[in-house]
Amino acid sequence: MSLQNLKVRGRRILESLRALYPAPKCGLDFHNSFELLVATVLSAQCTDVRVNMVTPSLFNSWPDPFSMSGASEEALQEKIRSLGFFRSKAVYLRKLSVELVSDFNGIVPMNIENLIQLPGVGRKTANVVINEFGEPQGIAVDTHVIRLSNRLGLTMHSDPIRIEIDLMELFQQNSWRDSSHLLISHGRRICKARKPLCSQCSILNQCPWFTSNGNG
Repeated sequence: MSLQNLKVRGRRILESLRALYPAPKCGLDFHNSFELLVATVLSAQCTDVRVNMVTPSLFNSWPDPFSMSGASEEALQEKIRSLGFFRSKAVYLRKLSVELVSDFNGIVPMNIENLIQLPGVGRKTANVVINEFGEPQGIAVDTHVIRLSNRLGLTMHSDPIRIEIDLMELFQQNSWRDSSHLLISHGRRICKARKPLCSQCSILNQCPWFTSNGNG
C-alpha cells in the first residue's frame, strides 16, 4: 500500500475512533506539567487507576520540584509503596526533581531532548507531557499503541521509536496528541492484548489483523 493510501486509511481510522471516544484525554490525574511528569514516570508497569490513587497524597506533601527535591527516598517510597518498582521510582522522582531545580529553575522543559535527560524519563513520557502542555513533537507510544498500530496495519515495526516515526508520517501534527489517546482508549476497552472484543469493534472493516486471522 502506498504512503498516500496509508495516510487515507489512518485518517479514516482516527475519524472512526473519534466517533467512539469524542473527548480523548490522558488517563492520569494532574493539575500542571510537573504533576503529569511525575505521574507518567510512576505509570511505568502500572495502571493509571493505581497511580491516581497515590498521587493526591504525594503531591499534597511535595507539590513541586523544589519540595520534592528535598524529600528523602524513604519518605517517597512510603507514598508510592503500592506501585510496582516503587523503590526505583522513588529514586527517579527525587533525582529528576533535583535536576529540574538545578538545570531548569524548577520548570519542566517543553522539548524532548531536555526531558529525556531527566532520570526515569523516556521518549514516551516526554511526549505525554509535551503533548499536553507544549507544541507536539512526537506521538506517545505505549503498549496499547504498539499493539493497535500493528493490528491496524499502520506499521510493521515493534520498536516504539520506529512506530512513532511511522505514525508521525501518517497523522497530521495537530492530531498527534489525540491519536495516542484514541488508540489507547480503544486498546483498553475493545482491542485487548489477549482476548480482543472483536464482536464489539466498530472498525473491523479497517483491521487487517482481524481478516488475517481467518475472519471477514
